[in-house]
This record gives sequence, structure tokens and C-alpha cells, in this order.
Amino acid sequence: MADPNVSRPDLMDPALVAGLGSVELVARRIVDGFMQGLHRSPRKGFSVEFGDHRAYQPGEDLRFIDWKVLARTDRWMMKMNEEDTNLRATIVLDVSKSMDWTGSPGRLTKSAYAERLAATVALLLLRQRDSVGLIRFDSEVRSVVPSRSRSIHWHRIVGALGEPGSGLASDAPGGLIAAASLVKRAGMVILISDLLMEPLEVADALKILAGAGHHLTVLHIMDPAERDLGVTAIEAEFKDPESGQTLAATVAEVREAYKTAVVETIDEWREHLSGAAASHEIVLTDQPFGMPLRRAFMNRQILP
Repeated sequence: MADPNVSRPDLMDPALVAGLGSVELVARRIVDGFMQGLHRSPRKGFSVEFGDHRAYQPGEDLRFIDWKVLARTDRWMMKMNEEDTNLRATIVLDVSKSMDWTGSPGRLTKSAYAERLAATVALLLLRQRDSVGLIRFDSEVRSVVPSRSRSIHWHRIVGALGEPGSGLASDAPGGLIAAASLVKRAGMVILISDLLMEPLEVADALKILAGAGHHLTVLHIMDPAERDLGVTAIEAEFKDPESGQTLAATVAEVREAYKTAVVETIDEWREHLSGAAASHEIVLTDQPFGMPLRRAFMNRQILP
């Protein structure tokens, strides 16, 4: 019997999936595969339609029926207003220089992975009839796409993902404060970043959002080589992509200290993010997109 997972891009190697086409095409295929898996799941109660329409309920005003959809599909559907959406969500995406790195030529850069993940999460939320916006930041806020629920709005989000960025620093607090001003009512804020920045400053910004009633999710993007120092050379020169500073070292001498520092840094982030009431998920760039997508979906499902 054929393996049903073979045709599901959400479970495939992300570098292979990214080679299938544009960000828009890849995100559609990933979400379609993810939804296919949900349909097979015993769990019920989720929507898989775009947010432009909802089913007609007896007694509702007939003026808002989409007659073109009725003629084409024989389904009675109501045109949705912004007020009909379930949730307002904002994706805050780090596009700083450190995101343009990969530890292997055969692996996506953190930026390429994060962009496709952002597009995929946005499409999934729109199919949940949620309103979705996007903020991109590096040393400053680069893009602001207000939250909307129409399916056509996704093309605007995908377009914004291709705008210039990759500045030399990461001003996550600025991006999060922009999200606070953009989202006027309690909703969901998803930060996608490699978190190469000061935890305390980010946590303080997240606390402002939590205080306003927002549900917070942090998807911590890491290359596997960052976590394990996957360098095979005896001697190596390490360079900070944002500051430009370099350090020559014998790899064997620094490997254990490096691993210890990574564990301590992750623990520090978890402590600060927990204190800000934010969920924290490490996402490695060799993981199938379906894994962080499922985390975002589960966090969404616990909300009204």
C-alpha cells in the first residue's frame, strides 16, 4: 500500500518543498496537505473554508447572500464582514541579517524558512476565517500589513514578504510595539525570529501585548548547526553577521562551551517568555513545515 504521507508537502523536507515553486505556491501546497491530515484526524470542529463567506442561517437577511456562489455551487453562502471573523492575528517576522544564514548548502536559510512559514501560517488562519496581518522588522519596522480577513488579502501578505529587509540589527521590541498599535482588540500575535537579541527587551514588549489580552506565540527559528555547532573543520573563524565581529578558534576547544551556552540561552528565553505569558517553540530549519504549523494551529484552537 502506498504511503499517504508521500504526497503531503507539510511532512516533506523543507528544502525540497521550497523547490516546488514560489512562496505562494509552496504555502498553498503545505496548507492543503496539512488540512488533508486534519480531515483524517478524529478531532472535529475546525473550519477549512476561506473567510470570505459563511453558511446561510435561516432567518438571516437575504440581501447578503452571494448569489453568484449560489448559482455556481448550489450552496447558500453569506458574504462575510470584518466583524464576522473569529480572531485578529498579527505575524511579526524577523528579517534581520542573522536570518540570512544556513549551516549547510542543502538547507534553507533561516530567512527562507521563516518567510514560507509566515505565508503558511497566514493562509491557515485565513482559512479559519480569522483576520491576519503582517509586520516585518530588522533594525526598524520594514513592512506593516493591517489585519484583514478576505482571502485576497493573503496575496498582499505574500507580496510584503518579498519586500527589502535584512538590516544589520534586530529590533523585535519595535516590531511588537507596532503590532500592539495595529491590533486594536485582543487577538493573537505570532513572533517568528531566531531571537539573536536581548531577551529582557523582547519580554518587556511581549508583556505589553499580554496585558492587552493578546495570546502570544514565539516560533524560535534555529539552524541545526547553530544548536550543535556542526562545523567539521579543525580551525574556524566565527563571524557575527550583524556586528561583523570575527573570532578565530579551534573548534574542538570551543564545542562543549558553545553547546552549554546555547542550552543556557534557550533556558533564559524560556524563562523570560514564560514570564510574559508567551508560548515558546523551537523550530529547526530541517523540520517539515507541518510541525510548527501544527503548533500554531493548536494555539489557535484554544482561543475563542
